[in-house]
Amino acid sequence: MQIDILSLFPEMFTALDYSLIGKAQEKDLLKIDVTNFRDFTKNKHHSVDDTPYGGGAGMLLQVQPIADALAHVNAEHGQADRVIILDPAGRKFDHQYAVELAQSQHLTFICGHYEGFDQRVYSMATDQISLGDYVLTGGELPAMVMIDAIARQIPGVLGSQESAATDSFAQGLLEYPQYTRPADYQGEKVPEVLTNGNHQLIAQWRLKAAVWKTLQKRPDLLAEIDDPEINRLVRQLKARDDLSDFTDL
Repeated sequence: MQIDILSLFPEMFTALDYSLIGKAQEKDLLKIDVTNFRDFTKNKHHSVDDTPYGGGAGMLLQVQPIADALAHVNAEHGQADRVIILDPAGRKFDHQYAVELAQSQHLTFICGHYEGFDQRVYSMATDQISLGDYVLTGGELPAMVMIDAIARQIPGVLGSQESAATDSFAQGLLEYPQYTRPADYQGEKVPEVLTNGNHQLIAQWRLKAAVWKTLQKRPDLLAEIDDPEINRLVRQLKARDDLSDFTDL
């Protein structure tokens, strides 16, 4: 996948050179190029923002430097499948959106700053995306979060593609609790079912534990699930007197 990023702060994206995203680039599963759209301004002071027409607080990013930077990127790498603006008013980003975007061969992210964009910048985008109902200083951090989530869905990026398939939200549920050695740490023991080698029982326990965790922490997610077995487990768990302990599920 080719990812282009238009930003005033390209140095921030060096964080993507590490861990799984860095390894994905080394294996040519992912190619990330960052373009500073300040380099495309025609202003002799190299400014990329100006005051809004009609007055108001703050400065707006001008359309010309971003448009020319995007044209340059398109000439270098071809037209992107999706051009994404990071914007608090956009569609909220989630796991399913990450899976959807991972089907693309080429994504371009436009990172804002200051008070926002000249409205004409939005006509260049296919998507406006928000991480949530809050405002950040710029679009760089949301872009990195999204790129990480998207890259996990690209075959070969994770050591096992099963890891992505069992992530929280992948099946509409939070991921089940997990354990590693030692089996007993200061009296806290790993649930016995996970140590008996019976994969069918382990799978059953994990599903029930995932439902328990979702019921405890994100019950809103369960309202969107139409699965008879999961709904049966929800009813069963709700009937318990004590939901604080899941180890005996």
